[in-house]
Amino acid sequence: MTTEPAREPPPPGFRWPDRIRAAAFFSFDMDAEAAMLADHPEVVDYLDVIAHQRYGPQVAVPRILRLLDRVGLRTTFFIPGWVAETWPDLARSVRDAGHEIGHHGYRHESVRGVDEATEIGYLEGGLSALDEVLGVRPTGYRAPSWDMNFRTPALLARYGFRYDSGLMDSDHPYRLATGPGPDAATLIELPCHWSLDDWNRYNYVPGLTGTGVIGRPSEVVAAWAEELDAIVAVGGIFSLTIHPFVSGRPARAEALEILIRRAAAIDGLWLASGDEIAARVEGLDLPPVHHARPDTTG
Repeated sequence: MTTEPAREPPPPGFRWPDRIRAAAFFSFDMDAEAAMLADHPEVVDYLDVIAHQRYGPQVAVPRILRLLDRVGLRTTFFIPGWVAETWPDLARSVRDAGHEIGHHGYRHESVRGVDEATEIGYLEGGLSALDEVLGVRPTGYRAPSWDMNFRTPALLARYGFRYDSGLMDSDHPYRLATGPGPDAATLIELPCHWSLDDWNRYNYVPGLTGTGVIGRPSEVVAAWAEELDAIVAVGGIFSLTIHPFVSGRPARAEALEILIRRAAAIDGLWLASGDEIAARVEGLDLPPVHHARPDTTG
């Protein structure tokens, strides 16, 4: 079997395993009620909104686990600690199906505008809950809503994380430095993008999120397929972020399965979990990338 060469040269030091030309990371953010409670705490009293979010754990996650079993895909579920505590049997079913469990905050809190002690509390709360409910110490992290500040990478390294998935500055995985010095700790970054997130394609809760325009599943998946083909052509990582309460409804789940099967049929495309991709990239001699805070004093 031969694979087509990438349309563009890879970043310095980067290469996929032999016979692999690109990777696809179909990941799931299992937010349940936490996604709304964190940003809109008043919805704790709104039955309609809470029921909307509970579609994820009650219906969508079991459906998605069956889908992943049919297509033979092991992948990553990023689970807030509070969700694991609230839906422990469901969280265990994800673990027991063999999927990687990633950290996704405690109650899906943003770290924008909070001090370091508060951010550490979110990290430790999520770690404690995932350990207590699942006996898991995650190595992968995804910031709730992809919100990060400039100290977040160093905190992740301090707590033993191997990779992050949420920055949007590359088509390829890379080594993220936690500081400017040559001895600064590093993480592997698995980049994402808003165009490869189901939230803005489908999700609508009046007065809280969305524009009211709800995508047709066949059209949404067609757009993602265009992104997939272009990313494969440049040899990058197709990182699709999926929320079960959003994409787990019947027509959307059916379309997602079609997309996964389409990806699996592409010659040289590696469908893998976050920990599998990060482990591969860790072995490469990549120059660290450090993001410094912009100087706005001049």
